[in-house]
Amino acid sequence: MIATVLVANRGEIACRIFRTCRELGIRTVAVYADADGDALHTRVADEAVRLPGATPAETYLRADLIVKAALAAGADAVHPGYGFLSENADFARAVRDAGLVWIGPPPRAIEEMASKTRAKELMGIEPLGEVTEADLPVLVKAAAGGGGRGMRVVRRLEELGAALEGARAEAASAFGDGEVFVEPYVVDGRHVEVQILADTHGTVWALGTRDCSLQRRHQKVIEEAPAPGLSAGLERELHALAVRAARAVSYIGAGTVEFLVADGRAHFLEMNTRLQVEHPVTEAVFGLDLVAEQIRVAEGHALADAPPPARGHAIEARLYAEDPARDWAPQTGTLHHLAVPEGVRLDTGYADGDGIGVHYDPMLAKVVAHAPTRGEALRRLAGALERAAVHGPVTNRDLLVRSLRHEEFAAARMDTGFYDRHLADLTAPAPDPHAPLAAALADAHGRSRFGGWRNLPSQPQVKRYAMAGEVHEVRYLHTRTGFTTETPGVRVVHAGARLVVLDVDGVRRRYEVARYGDEGDEGAEGDEGAEVHVNADRLTALPRFSDPAAQHAPGSLLAPMPGTVVKVADGLVTGSSVRSGEPIVWLEAMKMQHRISAPTTGTLTALHAVPGQQVTVGALLAVVDPG
Repeated sequence: MIATVLVANRGEIACRIFRTCRELGIRTVAVYADADGDALHTRVADEAVRLPGATPAETYLRADLIVKAALAAGADAVHPGYGFLSENADFARAVRDAGLVWIGPPPRAIEEMASKTRAKELMGIEPLGEVTEADLPVLVKAAAGGGGRGMRVVRRLEELGAALEGARAEAASAFGDGEVFVEPYVVDGRHVEVQILADTHGTVWALGTRDCSLQRRHQKVIEEAPAPGLSAGLERELHALAVRAARAVSYIGAGTVEFLVADGRAHFLEMNTRLQVEHPVTEAVFGLDLVAEQIRVAEGHALADAPPPARGHAIEARLYAEDPARDWAPQTGTLHHLAVPEGVRLDTGYADGDGIGVHYDPMLAKVVAHAPTRGEALRRLAGALERAAVHGPVTNRDLLVRSLRHEEFAAARMDTGFYDRHLADLTAPAPDPHAPLAAALADAHGRSRFGGWRNLPSQPQVKRYAMAGEVHEVRYLHTRTGFTTETPGVRVVHAGARLVVLDVDGVRRRYEVARYGDEGDEGAEGDEGAEVHVNADRLTALPRFSDPAAQHAPGSLLAPMPGTVVKVADGLVTGSSVRSGEPIVWLEAMKMQHRISAPTTGTLTALHAVPGQQVTVGALLAVVDPG
């Protein structure tokens, strides 16, 4: 029997595995890099071991350090989670060679399937050789790893060289393996996968299907089980292919076989020899704990002849600290508060007050709803996300809510091109126009104890807030009888530091207000610079008068995120002519490369970015004079 498990991972998946271990009475050990010294996964584990090194490649990708940590902590088993070394056969061998239990598939199965090129050979599929015009569009894909890293869609032959170079660099950074291959790109296909679970006694379960078609940059955003709208015949074919893949490598443990489905046909993509991020939807539908099943299988227990029956429908949304309207730019900062209503499942690697850094994937949490029908699960998840408190950096929460309520998704007509078609509409700003007034009144309530109202007539108080890319100015008066506003049709019913109630054209509306920042405490002279959350809207308090000196010159290219400059466009020097949209600088942040393009056509008059340079949000990278 396994007594102590070390999780060779971090964040949400480490916390999720620790939760099951606690329920089973198993002692837990975390590992952490210096940047994660106070991360949630280190705090919830029974013990934590530091891994020396400054980068992920020097810490969570070092098999020798992790095995050493497991032995030092007295662990008798290692769970790899997902990502990092979870599909590394040498790591699995090192764990076993050290006399520890490996909670995962055999090293040979990992080796055969972790390479997507070898996996396709086992399934009788050959990757493309030399790419011609007739093969387009094609997909450049990392042979190792996943999560959308090391992937590029190529629609023109002249783009192939740059796509190969970028994919290799990204794959090497994320997985320590720069091998890539090219395969046909299935346009308008659905991403459908099958969860498998196999024991050491020859039993293989195919646990239904999942649809993961809503993706950005080939990384999943919303997943559900079962995949809707599949014919019974296609579902049987998917199950059979998944079981065939598992038996081809004598698989043991949990894994996922992924397909693209188009025109009623299944196209094999790959087999992931690990637990998937989206495993909770399968758990909800089948009433299973897949981590507990992984542990039982690793202990040698046999599965039942057939899995339990599926019940209902489950949908999962990944909440990311990113701005979909700005090319999915990752965001950093403090997660002040995260809470969801009862009735949904929340898996996260963060607690209130934790910092969101630049080193890892920007996923904050997974929110999962389960209900008897797909329509009910959709409604429950969208409502929970809409009412969730997500106080901190910009997130994709609004995008998730709108996606779940989109008529195409609601009718299960989605495919992997969903965001290519609808992103502009789904990210169009739609803030509550009265949120700035609520923020101002909540701030004024704190100051009212210090003589906020006056006995003599006075000018209205003025507050300015930035919200959804625009500046909003609000005016109000604080009199002996309370607050009044100049906004037509709006009457102040109640104003408190955390709750404001407004009557808007006869309808009462509640505004829950949370304010964070050095000058945002109750009773302060003002909340300039504070981060203010009003229901689902995020605002920044501004000074009453803007500072023209703080503005950048037209054509300034600013860093949209903190990161490392990995490349400057070849041959680019001061005085070069550039076109709007032409790539100038590449930044690496959260294990992905982001292309920063010229904001306008003109002449490059300044170039501050240097490869290897660490930059912060808003750093001036270059200036293009439109002339």
